[in-house]
Amino acid sequence: MTAFVKTRLFATPLARLGALVLATLAAAPASAHHMMDGEMPQTFVQGLLSGLGHPVIGIDHLAFVVAVGIAAGLLGRSLLLPAAFVVATVAGVVVHLQSVDLPLAELVIAASVLAVGALIVTGTALPRAGWAALFALAGLFHGYAYGESIVGAEPAPLYAYFLGFAVIQTAIASLAMLLTAPRAAGQAGALMPRLVGAGVVGVGLSALSAQLFG
Repeated sequence: MTAFVKTRLFATPLARLGALVLATLAAAPASAHHMMDGEMPQTFVQGLLSGLGHPVIGIDHLAFVVAVGIAAGLLGRSLLLPAAFVVATVAGVVVHLQSVDLPLAELVIAASVLAVGALIVTGTALPRAGWAALFALAGLFHGYAYGESIVGAEPAPLYAYFLGFAVIQTAIASLAMLLTAPRAAGQAGALMPRLVGAGVVGVGLSALSAQLFG
């Protein structure tokens, strides 16, 4: 790799986004999933803030959302993939609110982060429908985990919570998508997603280890 490519590679916005993911991993445990110290949101504003924060303070969720955006960028910046994931997370919360049990949810979430990171690192070429199905299935479990902190809430904070986590996930995934060069890009553009994907793999391994051995 030439010095020019190295300079461009590590100066890209996607590199800075990847560094943010890794910095968050170093600063927060993979099992952190609750805003407001675990207290139930009581107002619309509290519900909105809880929804905005939940996918960010949970490093496994954040890493997966970033990975969704990277995959969408590699496929030509398709909004289908972020939409499939976000809609599925909404469905996952509804499943939790209906008291339907999804077994081994945290383990599946950790495995999903590891899997999607590995797919990006290895440059695995899945069809768009395959990615969408993967993200929809994973999104159901991620959303199920989101639902834990809102079960029993009044309608106003509940609806605000839905709005908050849908907006923040869409924003993060869209930003990662826009910063990711399509597969046909040059050397620096092609390598950067894999480096960020390696960070996602690290998050997945940490989360999976916590579930299996924690």
